[in-house]
Amino acid sequence: MMFGGAMAIFEGIAAVAEDDLFISTRNYVFEFSLAGWGWVHLILGIVLVFAGSAVLTGALWARFFGVLVAGLGALANFLWVPYYPLWALALVAVNIFVVWALCTGMHKEADDGRVT
Repeated sequence: MMFGGAMAIFEGIAAVAEDDLFISTRNYVFEFSLAGWGWVHLILGIVLVFAGSAVLTGALWARFFGVLVAGLGALANFLWVPYYPLWALALVAVNIFVVWALCTGMHKEADDGRVT
């Protein structure tokens, strides 16, 4: 999660700086300015890094927060596909893996507390 957050931060910085790295597609349903998307990814990346740090503490609230934020990260990167397709799809996959990992960990943690 911290890796995905760091990559989102770099992505946001590049977009806010309006780098020539990104393409703009016409007639896309979600047309926002490149700088606007940059701020979204920058803020989301900072929150992802914070959530990843909180998950390392082992708190249960951090796992729920991590699932929420990683889900938002997957959605934001899915909407980012017209600007940088391969990178966006890679980060969607990373965020979905994070959601899966956090949910699987919660399931195992709940099973460990059972008394038989």
